[in-house]
Amino acid sequence: MSSITRQDEQNPVEAWWARHHGELTGYCYRMLGSAFDADDAVQETLVRAWRHVDRFDEDRGTARAWLFAIATNVCLDMLRGAERRARAIDLGPASQPGDPLGAPLAESTWVLPIPDGRVRPDGADPADLVAARETIRLAFVAALQHLPPRQRAVLILRDVLSWRASEVARLLDVTVTAVNSALQRARATLRALGPVPGDPFDPLDDGQRHLLDAYCTAFERHDVERLVSLLHEDATMSMPPFTWWLRGREDIRRALSAPDVGCLDSRLVPVAANGTPAFAHYVPSANGFEARGLVLVDVADGLITGTTSFLDTARLFPLFSLPTDEFPGSASYQR
Repeated sequence: MSSITRQDEQNPVEAWWARHHGELTGYCYRMLGSAFDADDAVQETLVRAWRHVDRFDEDRGTARAWLFAIATNVCLDMLRGAERRARAIDLGPASQPGDPLGAPLAESTWVLPIPDGRVRPDGADPADLVAARETIRLAFVAALQHLPPRQRAVLILRDVLSWRASEVARLLDVTVTAVNSALQRARATLRALGPVPGDPFDPLDDGQRHLLDAYCTAFERHDVERLVSLLHEDATMSMPPFTWWLRGREDIRRALSAPDVGCLDSRLVPVAANGTPAFAHYVPSANGFEARGLVLVDVADGLITGTTSFLDTARLFPLFSLPTDEFPGSASYQR
């Protein structure tokens, strides 16, 4: 048994935590579908690690594996009896322009966004960072929520974090055969749900920067024709916490052209969210600007395929270190 104790001059839990915190947060976020729940899970993991550090046996596995085992148990506990988080497009058919938004649904209904920086593995190489960003996309995280919790854990550990089947079996205290079987079922479920839309997002890619700058300019000028021209013909638009959503360039055009809709003189500020282009949306107010929404943008083949505008700015803007009552910066991806 390891001789490590809480009284060591440099406590190992703190060092392990510093090394693996981002990766653990990403794991818990994919499991739970909420940045807030992920934060709670990693904090509970830290508490349990501190409480039981004397039980860590370095001859039986690494500190990373031990922390992931704790985090997995925490997530499974949190998911027991919980409803599946989703996107608006998963909850019902598309609305029609002019349909009422309906009543807002509880925060626990939704797959929520997360800042990229919170899930960045410490010391990861560029390839690992690309994989990390691709697997926190809203569509992928929403697809994961269709899996039973233990299948979800297996798929994330095997296909996202590249653990060996024997390592996952040891973590879950099951056989390798059971792990492989769960992985096959999880992969089949994800295949049945269809591909996750969108291209890998590179903020330094000239084509994507020009597309996003054109989107910002059209949005802020409320230039509906220009804005719609940047959309894929089957683009979607949704606004959690409402189940209202639209599919199709023409329906989005009609909705944006309504007399009571206007983004003129709005401001968009780029943020890093879910491995996709994203913006903090501010609108003019009596005192300058106020927060309106956090907009995540899906891009594929040089066009915008979907926008998701999260309207709970009081909860989400602090998560991204954004003010809710002033305009903090520039909208340009060129700068």
